[in-house]
Amino acid sequence: MKIHLDRCNCKTRRLAKTGVALAIAALAPLAMASSHREAPAIAMNPSVDGTDLYMFRSYEPGRAGYVTVLADYIPFQDPQGGPNFFQFNPNALYEIHIDNVGDGVEHLTFQFRFTSTSKQQALMVGGKSVKIPLIDSGPFNGAVNPPTLNVRETYTVTTVAGKRRTGNAVAMTNATGGSSTFDKPVDNIGDKSFGSPTAYAAYANQHIYNVNLGIPGCTTPGRLFVGQRKEPFYIAVGKIFDLFNFNPLGPEVGGNNNDLEGKNVSTLALELPISCITAGTEPVIGAFTTASLRQGRLLDGSPVTGLSKSTREGWPW
Repeated sequence: MKIHLDRCNCKTRRLAKTGVALAIAALAPLAMASSHREAPAIAMNPSVDGTDLYMFRSYEPGRAGYVTVLADYIPFQDPQGGPNFFQFNPNALYEIHIDNVGDGVEHLTFQFRFTSTSKQQALMVGGKSVKIPLIDSGPFNGAVNPPTLNVRETYTVTTVAGKRRTGNAVAMTNATGGSSTFDKPVDNIGDKSFGSPTAYAAYANQHIYNVNLGIPGCTTPGRLFVGQRKEPFYIAVGKIFDLFNFNPLGPEVGGNNNDLEGKNVSTLALELPISCITAGTEPVIGAFTTASLRQGRLLDGSPVTGLSKSTREGWPW
């Protein structure tokens, strides 16, 4: 999976916009809110706001038999967005859907669920133990889940063949060790936390997993990555929403600047064997992404530590 796992603040472009696009379908009719928060229904809940979906034939040497799918969420992330940064919503269901027969309905779905766990690290202040309200408590040593990481974010992926709610569900597992729980790298907090301007790349690279996909009849492993990336979309946001106050043929410098250049997004990335996701002799596939919340939500008047503990949620997605 070649998604340029280097530093994701804003210095260089992290995602090539070239490649052979197989197909990109529009959002399903039920998902009426997405794309960089301009949809009113989603503006108040950026954690489930999908920005873009990209799909292209993998271009890394030796990977031409794979397709890469990138689903981006949580728009307009500033690199300095501490102290909580940009975690996925543990009460949400994030999904990437594949339509491989051309009927506009999912026939293969990858479901992502997240868990955010506070280690409740503390410091002695004035003779009292005070919990640290920060994601990190000191410099990272570059390892997955380092001791200084105070909030650990993990996730699972379930592969569903057929309808997303009623199809055959199988847990995706790590091809090395067989675990079905994966670590998400913490966001790029900064050079001091990671030790150098290039240390985040090595840290994030450890979170690329070879996985058993759980697709019926598929024995070829795929690859999986979830984490913060540079925003690849290009748009003069400020001038567009100032009554389209820009010249579409004008220069970028001093004019139509890319207001997303210094922003990040959170990416769900899969590299899938083409032979496992195409149906029969049909060479074309489509994909779309959705994020769902439960229909019922109750605010907890006495929440415990952790993003998933402040509400009680239920009923259908």
